[in-house]
Amino acid sequence: PILYSYFRSSCSWRVRIALALKGISYDLVPVNLIKDGGQQFSAEFKALNPMQQVPALKIDGIILSQSLAIINYLEETHPNPRLLPQDPKKRAQVRMIADHIASGIQPLQNLSVLKQMGEKKMEWAQNCIASGFQALEQILQHTAGRYCVGDEVSLADLCLVPQVANAERFKVDMGPYPTITRINKALLELEAFKISHPSQQPDTPPELRA
Repeated sequence: PILYSYFRSSCSWRVRIALALKGISYDLVPVNLIKDGGQQFSAEFKALNPMQQVPALKIDGIILSQSLAIINYLEETHPNPRLLPQDPKKRAQVRMIADHIASGIQPLQNLSVLKQMGEKKMEWAQNCIASGFQALEQILQHTAGRYCVGDEVSLADLCLVPQVANAERFKVDMGPYPTITRINKALLELEAFKISHPSQQPDTPPELRA
């Protein structure tokens, strides 16, 4: 497999965590979203992903984009360890939380949106994340065990950790979200989350390396 990724992209990070958890080795091709006016806009990358976004994954003779679609494919082709619970209610909760982050928070503070916001981009990102986290904190109080849903790592957790990193980058006050903070801390102790971290990638700038 070949993963087209940007070290800081939260969507790419979700996929890197899934690949690490499932023990799938891959080659990484960095796509710098800032340099050269954004390498995702090159004709070469547009041929891979017409949406001109990372991640994209070349695997089993196909090219997949959209992080949740990629992770669902990995789940179906490499079922262990599972990222979707067997219990239908828990599985629905996992998908709900993943969608809450992947559709309801992350796109609103994405690079392409922030570019449009000009000087207000920090305030905009903080507001989008805070309103999403207020709802998420409430949801997690009903679903969480050690992790987002019970005590097993799931697709929801793969979405949570990169989104908390975004919140920290945009200086969101995490005080009101103790459940999110606790789960994030527990997840960052796991090897798959450590090795997929933005500070550990081949394209991480030297000053941001851990």
